[in-house]
Amino acid sequence: MSRIAFKMKLFPGFEAEYRRRHAAVWPELAALLKSVGVKDYSIFLDEETLLLFAYLQIEDPEKLYETRAHDIMWKWWDHMKDIMEVHPDTSPVTKPLQEVFYMP
Repeated sequence: MSRIAFKMKLFPGFEAEYRRRHAAVWPELAALLKSVGVKDYSIFLDEETLLLFAYLQIEDPEKLYETRAHDIMWKWWDHMKDIMEVHPDTSPVTKPLQEVFYMP
């Protein structure tokens, strides 16, 4: 099982909205993520910097790219583009984080 971590950036003033949208994450989106093998997915917010820290586990990290072929993923990204940094295609700007310590 691979552990993946990355960071994203929220726009100022959208902390509550980000929480609200994720509290009501679309069942179709959750099903898509599970279908490619995503497990134990968490997102944390640093309220001082507005950095979002995401962590997930997946057997085959290459499977994450399969989500881009599904309309529901693009609809979610379009839904989130007004509250966080995104690329011109509305996919979120993500910066991979390197693991430096792990204690099982």
